[in-house]
Amino acid sequence: MPATNAKELFDVVDAEDTVLRIEQRAVVHREKLFHRAVHIFVFNAKGELYLQRRSMTKDTAPGKWVSSCSGHVDSGEDYDQAASRELGEEIGLYDPVGLVRVFKETPCKQTGYEFVWVYRCNAEGPFTLDPTEVSDGQWIGLEALNNWIKERPRDFAWSFTHLWGKYLALEK
Repeated sequence: MPATNAKELFDVVDAEDTVLRIEQRAVVHREKLFHRAVHIFVFNAKGELYLQRRSMTKDTAPGKWVSSCSGHVDSGEDYDQAASRELGEEIGLYDPVGLVRVFKETPCKQTGYEFVWVYRCNAEGPFTLDPTEVSDGQWIGLEALNNWIKERPRDFAWSFTHLWGKYLALEK
C-alpha cells in the first residue's frame, strides 16, 4: 500500500492561489485540482545539494530522486509552516540555517497541478530519514547533478527536474 493517507486534507485553490474549499488528498489528485506544495533545496558548506530518493511505497514517483525535501501544504497551513514541518518529518532537520523562499511556481502538469514555493537553506547533516518517505539520500556537487540529469533524466521525479531548471536559471 502506498505511503500516503488518502484522508489527508488539502486546500483546493484557484488560479490566484486563493482557497476555494477543502478536499481529501485522493480527490485532489484524481481530479487534478490546484493545491499547494513546498520543495526545499538543502545545501552544505561545500555548496553541494542534498538529494533524497523517494520510498518505493510513495504513490507518486516512487524510487525517484527529488529535492532535499518536499511535501504538500496541509489544509489551514501556510507555505512557511509546511516547509519547516516537512524538513523535520522527512529528514529530521529542525534547525535549518537561512531558510528562505526563492521562487513560486504556478500549477502545471510537471508540478502535479500544485502551486509550489521553492525554498533553500543550509545544513550539514547527518539527517534522520523517515523510511516511509525516503529510501536514501546523498550530497552531490551541482556539476555532477546537472550531468546526471542530462544523462539519465528518468532517475528523477519530473517535478524536481522542472523546479531545478527554474532554480538554476534564477541563480545565474
